[in-house]
Amino acid sequence: MATADSVSVFAEGTFEEQIQELVDYATRSSPEDERATALQSFRDIIKSEEPIEKDQERKRNALTFVLDQTKSLGGGSEQEIEGYFNLLVSHLLTLWPTDSPEIKRHVTSLLSVLASSPSEHPSVRYRVLSNLFNATPRNSALRLPIYSTLLQIAAVNGELETLRLSRKDVEQWLQEWDISREECSQFLKSIVDAFIQSGQPETAYHYTLSYVSSLPSSSPEGQSAAIDAIALALRLPSLFDFDPLFKLDAVVSAQDHELFSLLQVFLNSGLPEFRSWLESHPAVLEKYELDQAQLERKIRLLSFASLGFSHVGHDLPYSEVASVLQIELSQVEKWAIDVIRTGLLSGKLSQTTQSLRIYRSSARTFEREQWEALERRLVAWKAGLASVLEVVTSAQKRGNGSAVSEVVQQVTQTGESVQVDAA
Repeated sequence: MATADSVSVFAEGTFEEQIQELVDYATRSSPEDERATALQSFRDIIKSEEPIEKDQERKRNALTFVLDQTKSLGGGSEQEIEGYFNLLVSHLLTLWPTDSPEIKRHVTSLLSVLASSPSEHPSVRYRVLSNLFNATPRNSALRLPIYSTLLQIAAVNGELETLRLSRKDVEQWLQEWDISREECSQFLKSIVDAFIQSGQPETAYHYTLSYVSSLPSSSPEGQSAAIDAIALALRLPSLFDFDPLFKLDAVVSAQDHELFSLLQVFLNSGLPEFRSWLESHPAVLEKYELDQAQLERKIRLLSFASLGFSHVGHDLPYSEVASVLQIELSQVEKWAIDVIRTGLLSGKLSQTTQSLRIYRSSARTFEREQWEALERRLVAWKAGLASVLEVVTSAQKRGNGSAVSEVVQQVTQTGESVQVDAA
Protein backbone atom coordinates (compact mmCIF):
# COMPACT_ATOMS: atom_id res chain seq x y z
CA MET A 1 0.00 0.00 0.00
CA ALA A 2 1.32 3.41 -0.89
CA THR A 3 2.09 5.63 2.07
CA ALA A 4 -0.42 8.46 2.22
CA ASP A 5 0.55 12.10 2.84
CA SER A 6 -0.96 13.34 6.08
CA VAL A 7 -2.58 16.74 5.76
CA SER A 8 -3.54 18.42 9.01
CA VAL A 9 -5.50 21.68 8.84
CA PHE A 10 -6.24 21.90 12.57
CA ALA A 11 -2.68 21.46 13.84
CA GLU A 12 -2.13 24.75 15.69
CA GLY A 13 -3.40 25.95 19.09
CA THR A 14 -3.91 24.43 22.52
CA PHE A 15 -5.63 21.11 23.12
CA GLU A 16 -8.85 22.93 24.03
CA GLU A 17 -8.72 25.04 20.87
CA GLN A 18 -8.08 22.02 18.68
CA ILE A 19 -10.93 20.05 20.24
CA GLN A 20 -13.20 23.07 19.82
CA GLU A 21 -12.32 23.10 16.12
CA LEU A 22 -13.16 19.41 15.89
CA VAL A 23 -16.51 19.90 17.63
CA ASP A 24 -17.37 22.79 15.33
CA TYR A 25 -16.63 20.66 12.26
CA ALA A 26 -18.45 17.56 13.59
CA THR A 27 -21.62 19.54 14.34
CA ARG A 28 -21.49 21.83 11.31
CA SER A 29 -24.16 19.95 9.40
CA SER A 30 -26.44 19.31 12.39
CA PRO A 31 -29.76 21.15 12.86
CA GLU A 32 -29.30 24.38 14.81
CA ASP A 33 -30.96 23.16 18.01
CA GLU A 34 -28.91 19.92 18.05
CA ARG A 35 -25.75 21.86 17.33
CA ALA A 36 -26.42 24.28 20.18
CA THR A 37 -27.04 21.39 22.58
CA ALA A 38 -23.82 19.65 21.50
CA LEU A 39 -21.75 22.79 21.92
CA GLN A 40 -23.17 23.38 25.40
CA SER A 41 -22.40 19.78 26.38
CA PHE A 42 -18.84 20.26 25.19
CA ARG A 43 -18.46 23.47 27.22
CA ASP A 44 -19.69 21.64 30.31
CA ILE A 45 -16.96 19.00 29.82
CA ILE A 46 -14.09 21.45 29.48
CA LYS A 47 -15.33 23.98 32.04
CA SER A 48 -13.10 23.99 35.09
CA GLU A 49 -10.78 26.27 36.99
CA GLU A 50 -7.89 23.94 36.15
CA PRO A 51 -6.69 23.98 32.50
CA ILE A 52 -7.82 20.89 30.62
CA GLU A 53 -4.27 20.29 29.37
CA LYS A 54 -3.35 19.14 32.89
CA ASP A 55 -6.33 16.81 33.32
CA GLN A 56 -5.94 13.55 31.40
CA GLU A 57 -9.41 12.30 32.30
CA ARG A 58 -11.14 15.47 31.08
CA LYS A 59 -9.11 15.37 27.88
CA ARG A 60 -10.31 11.81 27.29
CA ASN A 61 -13.90 12.80 28.02
CA ALA A 62 -13.64 15.71 25.60
CA LEU A 63 -12.24 13.54 22.81
CA THR A 64 -14.81 10.83 23.50
CA PHE A 65 -17.48 13.47 23.04
CA VAL A 66 -16.02 14.40 19.65
CA LEU A 67 -15.82 10.75 18.63
CA ASP A 68 -19.47 10.28 19.57
CA GLN A 69 -20.37 13.28 17.40
CA THR A 70 -18.47 11.84 14.42
CA LYS A 71 -21.26 10.13 12.51
CA SER A 72 -20.17 10.87 8.95
CA LEU A 73 -17.34 12.38 6.94
CA GLY A 74 -18.94 15.78 7.29
CA GLY A 75 -19.64 18.35 4.62
CA GLY A 76 -16.18 19.80 4.30
CA SER A 77 -13.67 19.77 1.48
CA GLU A 78 -11.28 16.85 1.00
CA GLN A 79 -8.60 18.77 2.87
CA GLU A 80 -10.95 19.48 5.79
CA ILE A 81 -12.16 15.87 5.98
CA GLU A 82 -8.65 14.48 5.95
CA GLY A 83 -7.39 17.07 8.40
CA TYR A 84 -10.28 16.43 10.77
CA PHE A 85 -9.66 12.70 10.94
CA ASN A 86 -5.89 13.12 11.11
CA LEU A 87 -6.14 15.32 14.20
CA LEU A 88 -8.81 13.09 15.73
CA VAL A 89 -6.58 10.04 15.31
CA SER A 90 -3.54 11.90 16.59
CA HIS A 91 -5.27 12.72 19.89
CA LEU A 92 -6.80 9.24 20.07
CA LEU A 93 -3.42 7.53 19.85
CA THR A 94 -1.95 10.00 22.34
CA LEU A 95 -4.62 9.66 25.04
CA TRP A 96 -4.95 5.85 25.14
CA PRO A 97 -2.50 2.97 24.83
CA THR A 98 -2.89 1.23 21.46
CA ASP A 99 -3.69 -2.08 23.16
CA SER A 100 -6.43 -0.65 25.41
CA PRO A 101 -10.07 -1.69 25.04
CA GLU A 102 -11.09 1.98 24.82
CA ILE A 103 -9.02 2.69 21.74
CA LYS A 104 -10.22 -0.52 20.11
CA ARG A 105 -13.82 0.58 20.67
CA HIS A 106 -13.18 4.07 19.30
CA VAL A 107 -11.30 2.81 16.23
CA THR A 108 -14.08 0.32 15.50
CA SER A 109 -16.59 3.17 15.63
CA LEU A 110 -14.52 5.31 13.28
CA LEU A 111 -14.09 2.42 10.84
CA SER A 112 -17.85 1.93 10.78
CA VAL A 113 -18.33 5.61 9.93
CA LEU A 114 -15.70 5.52 7.19
CA ALA A 115 -17.03 2.30 5.67
CA SER A 116 -20.68 3.36 5.58
CA SER A 117 -20.47 7.07 4.77
CA PRO A 118 -21.19 8.04 1.18
CA SER A 119 -18.83 10.71 -0.07
CA GLU A 120 -18.60 13.05 -3.01
CA HIS A 121 -14.84 12.54 -2.71
CA PRO A 122 -14.34 8.73 -2.56
CA SER A 123 -10.55 8.99 -2.64
CA VAL A 124 -10.51 10.80 0.71
CA ARG A 125 -11.70 7.67 2.50
CA TYR A 126 -8.67 5.76 1.22
CA ARG A 127 -6.35 8.53 2.41
CA VAL A 128 -7.98 8.77 5.84
CA LEU A 129 -7.76 5.01 6.35
CA SER A 130 -4.21 4.90 5.01
CA ASN A 131 -3.21 7.66 7.41
CA LEU A 132 -4.86 5.82 10.28
CA PHE A 133 -3.07 2.60 9.30
CA ASN A 134 0.29 4.34 9.07
CA ALA A 135 -0.24 6.22 12.35
CA THR A 136 -0.63 3.02 14.38
CA PRO A 137 2.49 1.12 15.56
CA ARG A 138 3.68 -1.54 13.11
CA ASN A 139 2.94 -4.35 15.57
CA SER A 140 -0.47 -3.05 16.61
CA ALA A 141 -3.45 -5.37 16.34
CA LEU A 142 -5.45 -2.29 15.28
CA ARG A 143 -3.88 -2.53 11.84
CA LEU A 144 -5.91 -5.65 11.08
CA PRO A 145 -9.42 -4.09 11.26
CA ILE A 146 -8.14 -0.87 9.67
CA TYR A 147 -6.75 -2.60 6.60
CA SER A 148 -9.72 -4.98 6.45
CA THR A 149 -12.00 -1.94 6.17
CA LEU A 150 -9.78 -0.46 3.49
CA LEU A 151 -9.89 -3.76 1.62
CA GLN A 152 -13.67 -3.98 1.94
CA ILE A 153 -14.24 -0.48 0.55
CA ALA A 154 -11.84 -1.03 -2.35
CA ALA A 155 -13.43 -4.38 -3.25
CA VAL A 156 -16.98 -3.02 -3.18
CA ASN A 157 -15.97 -0.16 -5.47
CA GLY A 158 -13.84 -2.32 -7.77
CA GLU A 159 -10.72 -0.33 -6.90
CA LEU A 160 -8.35 -2.91 -5.41
CA GLU A 161 -5.54 -1.69 -7.63
CA THR A 162 -5.62 1.55 -5.61
CA LEU A 163 -4.19 -0.33 -2.63
CA ARG A 164 -1.19 -1.71 -4.53
CA LEU A 165 -1.36 -4.76 -2.32
CA SER A 166 1.49 -7.25 -2.61
CA ARG A 167 2.07 -10.70 -1.12
CA LYS A 168 5.34 -9.43 0.31
CA ASP A 169 3.50 -6.71 2.26
CA VAL A 170 0.91 -9.16 3.54
CA GLU A 171 3.53 -11.65 4.71
CA GLN A 172 5.41 -8.88 6.51
CA TRP A 173 2.27 -7.53 8.19
CA LEU A 174 1.23 -10.93 9.48
CA GLN A 175 4.66 -11.35 11.02
CA GLU A 176 4.50 -7.93 12.65
CA TRP A 177 0.91 -7.65 13.87
CA ASP A 178 0.10 -8.87 17.35
CA ILE A 179 -2.81 -11.05 16.28
CA SER A 180 -3.83 -14.69 16.66
CA ARG A 181 -3.38 -17.45 14.09
CA GLU A 182 -7.14 -17.47 13.55
CA GLU A 183 -7.10 -13.75 12.82
CA CYS A 184 -4.26 -14.25 10.35
CA SER A 185 -6.30 -16.87 8.53
CA GLN A 186 -9.39 -14.69 8.48
CA PHE A 187 -7.43 -11.76 7.06
CA LEU A 188 -6.02 -13.94 4.26
CA LYS A 189 -9.53 -15.21 3.54
CA SER A 190 -10.80 -11.62 3.28
CA ILE A 191 -8.08 -10.89 0.70
CA VAL A 192 -9.07 -13.97 -1.31
CA ASP A 193 -12.75 -12.95 -1.21
CA ALA A 194 -11.89 -9.37 -2.21
CA PHE A 195 -10.01 -10.45 -5.33
CA ILE A 196 -12.71 -12.96 -6.26
CA GLN A 197 -15.33 -10.24 -5.85
CA SER A 198 -13.26 -7.93 -8.06
CA GLY A 199 -12.99 -10.51 -10.84
CA GLN A 200 -9.31 -11.32 -10.29
CA PRO A 201 -9.30 -15.09 -9.59
CA GLU A 202 -5.65 -15.53 -10.63
CA THR A 203 -4.49 -13.15 -7.91
CA ALA A 204 -6.98 -14.67 -5.47
CA TYR A 205 -5.45 -18.10 -6.09
CA HIS A 206 -2.00 -17.07 -4.89
CA TYR A 207 -3.48 -15.74 -1.64
CA THR A 208 -5.57 -18.91 -1.41
CA LEU A 209 -2.37 -20.96 -1.09
CA SER A 210 -1.32 -18.79 1.87
CA TYR A 211 -4.79 -19.05 3.38
CA VAL A 212 -4.90 -22.85 3.15
CA SER A 213 -1.41 -23.19 4.64
CA SER A 214 -2.45 -20.99 7.58
CA LEU A 215 -5.19 -23.42 8.65
CA PRO A 216 -4.81 -26.67 10.61
CA SER A 217 -4.61 -29.27 7.86
CA SER A 218 -7.07 -31.73 9.41
CA SER A 219 -9.62 -29.17 10.58
CA PRO A 220 -12.99 -28.85 8.81
CA GLU A 221 -12.00 -25.31 7.77
CA GLY A 222 -8.69 -26.56 6.39
CA GLN A 223 -10.33 -29.36 4.41
CA SER A 224 -13.00 -27.07 3.01
CA ALA A 225 -10.41 -24.46 2.02
CA ALA A 226 -8.24 -27.14 0.40
CA ILE A 227 -11.11 -28.34 -1.79
CA ASP A 228 -11.96 -24.77 -2.77
CA ALA A 229 -8.30 -24.21 -3.68
CA ILE A 230 -8.21 -27.32 -5.88
CA ALA A 231 -11.41 -26.26 -7.66
CA LEU A 232 -10.07 -22.73 -8.23
CA ALA A 233 -6.76 -24.06 -9.58
CA LEU A 234 -8.54 -26.36 -12.02
CA ARG A 235 -10.93 -23.57 -13.01
CA LEU A 236 -8.20 -21.10 -14.01
CA PRO A 237 -7.41 -21.55 -17.72
CA SER A 238 -3.86 -20.17 -17.50
CA LEU A 239 -2.75 -22.02 -14.35
CA PHE A 240 -0.60 -25.07 -15.08
CA ASP A 241 1.61 -25.30 -11.99
CA PHE A 242 -0.20 -27.56 -9.51
CA ASP A 243 2.89 -28.62 -7.59
CA PRO A 244 2.69 -25.87 -4.88
CA LEU A 245 -0.95 -26.80 -4.28
CA PHE A 246 -0.17 -30.51 -4.05
CA LYS A 247 2.48 -29.85 -1.41
CA LEU A 248 0.04 -28.24 1.06
CA ASP A 249 -0.70 -30.48 4.04
CA ALA A 250 -4.42 -29.68 3.96
CA VAL A 251 -4.63 -30.68 0.29
CA VAL A 252 -2.81 -33.97 0.92
CA SER A 253 -5.17 -34.62 3.85
CA ALA A 254 -8.06 -34.38 1.39
CA GLN A 255 -6.80 -37.38 -0.59
CA ASP A 256 -10.11 -39.21 -0.26
CA HIS A 257 -12.01 -36.38 -1.93
CA GLU A 258 -13.10 -36.73 -5.55
CA LEU A 259 -11.34 -33.52 -6.60
CA PHE A 260 -8.04 -34.74 -5.18
CA SER A 261 -8.01 -37.64 -7.62
CA LEU A 262 -8.67 -35.18 -10.44
CA LEU A 263 -5.78 -33.04 -9.24
CA GLN A 264 -3.53 -36.11 -9.41
CA VAL A 265 -4.55 -36.62 -13.03
CA PHE A 266 -3.45 -33.08 -13.88
CA LEU A 267 -0.24 -33.50 -11.95
CA ASN A 268 0.85 -36.86 -13.36
CA SER A 269 -1.39 -38.20 -16.14
CA GLY A 270 -2.95 -37.43 -19.52
CA LEU A 271 -6.13 -37.26 -21.55
CA PRO A 272 -7.08 -40.98 -21.29
CA GLU A 273 -6.89 -40.85 -17.49
CA PHE A 274 -8.90 -37.61 -17.45
CA ARG A 275 -11.68 -39.12 -19.56
CA SER A 276 -11.66 -42.22 -17.39
CA TRP A 277 -12.03 -40.02 -14.31
CA LEU A 278 -14.98 -38.23 -15.95
CA GLU A 279 -16.78 -41.52 -16.49
CA SER A 280 -16.43 -42.32 -12.80
CA HIS A 281 -17.46 -38.83 -11.61
CA PRO A 282 -20.10 -37.56 -14.06
CA ALA A 283 -21.64 -34.91 -11.75
CA VAL A 284 -18.49 -33.40 -10.22
CA LEU A 285 -17.70 -30.84 -12.92
CA GLU A 286 -21.08 -29.15 -12.60
CA LYS A 287 -20.92 -29.28 -8.80
CA TYR A 288 -17.65 -27.33 -8.73
CA GLU A 289 -18.33 -25.13 -11.78
CA LEU A 290 -15.63 -26.75 -13.90
CA ASP A 291 -15.72 -26.60 -17.70
CA GLN A 292 -14.94 -29.88 -19.46
CA ALA A 293 -13.63 -28.30 -22.67
CA GLN A 294 -11.31 -26.04 -20.71
CA LEU A 295 -10.03 -28.94 -18.62
CA GLU A 296 -9.39 -31.02 -21.75
CA ARG A 297 -7.41 -28.15 -23.25
CA LYS A 298 -5.37 -27.83 -20.05
CA ILE A 299 -4.59 -31.56 -19.79
CA ARG A 300 -3.54 -31.63 -23.46
CA LEU A 301 -1.16 -28.70 -22.95
CA LEU A 302 0.30 -30.30 -19.84
CA SER A 303 0.70 -33.61 -21.70
CA PHE A 304 2.43 -31.75 -24.53
CA ALA A 305 4.85 -30.16 -22.04
CA SER A 306 5.59 -33.52 -20.41
CA LEU A 307 6.26 -35.01 -23.82
CA GLY A 308 8.56 -32.09 -24.61
CA PHE A 309 10.40 -32.55 -21.31
CA SER A 310 11.44 -36.03 -22.40
CA HIS A 311 12.70 -34.67 -25.74
CA VAL A 312 14.69 -31.59 -24.67
CA GLY A 313 17.51 -31.05 -27.17
CA HIS A 314 15.91 -33.41 -29.67
CA ASP A 315 13.21 -33.49 -32.35
CA LEU A 316 9.70 -34.43 -31.30
CA PRO A 317 7.77 -35.98 -34.22
CA TYR A 318 4.33 -34.57 -34.99
CA SER A 319 2.97 -38.12 -35.08
CA GLU A 320 3.95 -38.71 -31.44
CA VAL A 321 2.30 -35.46 -30.38
CA ALA A 322 -0.88 -36.35 -32.27
CA SER A 323 -0.98 -39.76 -30.60
CA VAL A 324 -0.53 -38.47 -27.05
CA LEU A 325 -2.92 -35.53 -27.43
CA GLN A 326 -5.43 -37.63 -29.44
CA ILE A 327 -5.69 -35.06 -32.22
CA GLU A 328 -5.36 -35.03 -36.01
CA LEU A 329 -1.85 -34.63 -37.44
CA SER A 330 -2.98 -31.38 -39.08
CA GLN A 331 -3.75 -29.89 -35.65
CA VAL A 332 -0.31 -30.48 -34.15
CA GLU A 333 1.17 -27.12 -35.18
CA LYS A 334 -1.81 -25.25 -33.72
CA TRP A 335 -1.31 -27.00 -30.37
CA ALA A 336 2.45 -26.43 -30.58
CA ILE A 337 1.86 -22.70 -30.95
CA ASP A 338 -0.59 -22.76 -28.02
CA VAL A 339 1.81 -24.58 -25.70
CA ILE A 340 4.65 -22.23 -26.63
CA ARG A 341 2.43 -19.23 -25.88
CA THR A 342 1.69 -20.56 -22.39
CA GLY A 343 5.43 -20.65 -21.63
CA LEU A 344 5.34 -24.36 -20.86
CA LEU A 345 7.65 -25.16 -23.76
CA SER A 346 9.87 -23.50 -26.31
CA GLY A 347 11.08 -24.93 -29.58
CA LYS A 348 11.16 -24.62 -33.37
CA LEU A 349 8.62 -26.10 -35.75
CA SER A 350 9.76 -27.80 -38.95
CA GLN A 351 7.14 -28.60 -41.57
CA THR A 352 9.83 -30.25 -43.67
CA THR A 353 10.69 -32.89 -41.05
CA GLN A 354 7.22 -32.80 -39.44
CA SER A 355 8.81 -32.35 -36.04
CA LEU A 356 9.28 -29.86 -33.22
CA ARG A 357 12.81 -29.16 -31.99
CA ILE A 358 12.53 -28.84 -28.20
CA TYR A 359 14.78 -26.23 -26.58
CA ARG A 360 13.11 -26.06 -23.20
CA SER A 361 10.13 -27.65 -21.49
CA SER A 362 8.55 -27.49 -18.05
CA ALA A 363 8.00 -30.50 -15.82
CA ARG A 364 4.68 -30.69 -14.01
CA THR A 365 6.47 -31.72 -10.86
CA PHE A 366 10.16 -32.00 -10.07
CA GLU A 367 10.92 -35.14 -8.13
CA ARG A 368 13.39 -38.05 -8.39
CA GLU A 369 12.45 -39.02 -11.94
CA GLN A 370 12.89 -35.44 -13.19
CA TRP A 371 16.20 -35.03 -11.36
CA GLU A 372 17.50 -38.25 -12.92
CA ALA A 373 16.45 -37.05 -16.37
CA LEU A 374 18.20 -33.75 -15.76
CA GLU A 375 21.35 -35.57 -14.63
CA ARG A 376 21.41 -37.66 -17.81
CA ARG A 377 21.09 -34.54 -19.96
CA LEU A 378 23.79 -32.69 -18.09
CA VAL A 379 26.17 -35.65 -18.46
CA ALA A 380 25.42 -35.80 -22.19
CA TRP A 381 25.83 -32.06 -22.48
CA LYS A 382 29.16 -32.19 -20.66
CA ALA A 383 30.39 -34.92 -23.00
CA GLY A 384 29.24 -32.93 -26.01
CA LEU A 385 31.00 -29.79 -24.82
CA ALA A 386 34.18 -31.75 -24.15
CA SER A 387 34.10 -33.01 -27.73
CA VAL A 388 33.50 -29.49 -29.08
CA LEU A 389 36.33 -28.13 -26.94
CA GLU A 390 38.67 -30.81 -28.29
CA VAL A 391 37.83 -29.89 -31.88
CA VAL A 392 38.19 -26.15 -31.20
CA THR A 393 41.55 -26.64 -29.46
CA SER A 394 42.83 -28.78 -32.29
CA ALA A 395 41.71 -26.23 -34.89
CA GLN A 396 43.33 -23.38 -32.98
CA LYS A 397 46.64 -25.25 -32.86
CA ARG A 398 46.51 -25.64 -36.64
CA GLY A 399 45.53 -21.99 -37.01
CA ASN A 400 42.36 -23.01 -38.82
CA GLY A 401 39.92 -20.22 -37.90
CA SER A 402 37.30 -21.39 -40.44
CA ALA A 403 37.10 -24.79 -38.76
CA VAL A 404 36.42 -23.14 -35.40
CA SER A 405 33.66 -21.04 -36.96
CA GLU A 406 32.08 -24.13 -38.51
CA VAL A 407 32.02 -25.93 -35.17
CA VAL A 408 30.47 -22.94 -33.39
CA GLN A 409 27.91 -22.58 -36.18
CA GLN A 410 27.03 -26.27 -35.97
CA VAL A 411 26.51 -26.11 -32.22
CA THR A 412 24.34 -22.99 -32.61
CA GLN A 413 22.19 -24.51 -35.34
CA THR A 414 21.65 -27.85 -33.63
CA GLY A 415 20.78 -26.21 -30.33
CA GLU A 416 22.86 -28.64 -28.31
CA SER A 417 22.13 -26.89 -25.05
CA VAL A 418 19.96 -28.16 -22.27
CA GLN A 419 17.54 -25.78 -20.56
CA VAL A 420 15.11 -27.19 -18.02
CA ASP A 421 12.39 -25.40 -16.07
CA ALA A 422 10.65 -26.91 -13.09
CA ALA A 423 7.10 -25.59 -13.24
